[in-house]
Amino acid sequence: MSQLSDARKDALMPAKGIPYSVYLLAVCQSLMQSSNILMIAVSALACLPMLEDKSFVTLPISLQFFSMMLTTVPASLFMKRFGRKAGFIFASFIGMTGGVLAIVAILNNQFWLFSIAAACLGIFNGFGNYYRFAAVDLVHAEFKSRAISYVMVGGIFAALIGPNLSTMAKYTFSELHLNSTLGESIANSQFAGAFFFVVAFYILTLLVLSFIKLPNAAAEHVIGSVRPWRALISQPKFSTALICGMFGYGVMSLVMTATPLAMMHHAHNFTDTMFVIQWHVLAMFVPSFFTGNLIMRFGVTNILLWGVVFAFACVVTNLVGQSTWHFTVALIFLGLSWNFLFIGATSLLTDAYKPQEKAKSQAINDFLVFTSVTIASLSAGILQHQFGWRMVNIGVIPLIVIMLISVLKLKRSDN
Repeated sequence: MSQLSDARKDALMPAKGIPYSVYLLAVCQSLMQSSNILMIAVSALACLPMLEDKSFVTLPISLQFFSMMLTTVPASLFMKRFGRKAGFIFASFIGMTGGVLAIVAILNNQFWLFSIAAACLGIFNGFGNYYRFAAVDLVHAEFKSRAISYVMVGGIFAALIGPNLSTMAKYTFSELHLNSTLGESIANSQFAGAFFFVVAFYILTLLVLSFIKLPNAAAEHVIGSVRPWRALISQPKFSTALICGMFGYGVMSLVMTATPLAMMHHAHNFTDTMFVIQWHVLAMFVPSFFTGNLIMRFGVTNILLWGVVFAFACVVTNLVGQSTWHFTVALIFLGLSWNFLFIGATSLLTDAYKPQEKAKSQAINDFLVFTSVTIASLSAGILQHQFGWRMVNIGVIPLIVIMLISVLKLKRSDN
């Protein structure tokens, strides 16, 4: 067995170097992110009436990230054996199950059932986060940063429709007046409608996947020695990619998850919250149109540095004030930070392993990244409820400093 041949890649690539399957992966990415936005937008608010102790309203989101974290390694191994497409299809069915369970949980005011539903959505994300690596598999080395960026562009669609769908679902389903018992339950459950859209997104994902051409497991198999995980992580590029991926995503998750609760605490309405989240997600994904080109032109370490700068700008803005515009500007900075750090870290990681080490390296990376995200999302509710919005922002400063030191160290070693 040998590495995916150039002939196989060329068969999938048009003249410009980016195969159409990369754009279809971007569509899948947009559907996944739309589901995530709906979950983030409504989860904590939907759980408030279910709990006496409000500190745990972000627990379902944390369980989503936790199950995603636990899924990353088996997902990579599953796709190594059966192929990425089989893994994505399998995960879509689990995601649909989670969407249905979430609807039932909200209608019946069952917090633990909603938490199980969130875990199912996390399992789907554990597979879906490999869309960006699947795109790298389809292009030559010089196009990999662009391929990653193009897949992440799919989040723009999610930014445009996700918050609007959550608002529409809330008011549409809360105003229904049907005669059946189910109809009355839906009318009394403002957030159940969001998860009807979640189920629809997973169905659409299955449809899009049927048109995507990805190498099968046999074509991707490469013979060769694989270094121990300690040897992989000890490389400067690998460790910097891990730190920026872990803390960049962790900071984003903590601040973003706490934002709806902080805005409610400061008497902002649901429409204002959705406005802030929408601009945040746009800032996360719109730069993907040019992040890959910026990496190719200025180098990945410079892009990572700008990601750190934007993270600092987010914290400063949040500490200055709590108006709608303060939240909006801060979350825009947060989105830009995440985009530069996540795409930059992913691109840097792909330079740090051999072809035969791909599955192992990607599994290690995503497991540690989403471990950080899980801890951050769970901490968000506790920090916000117990200590307030100011401590949420002060709490992420050490993580930003660590990223800064790591990138500067790598930049100095490269010079």
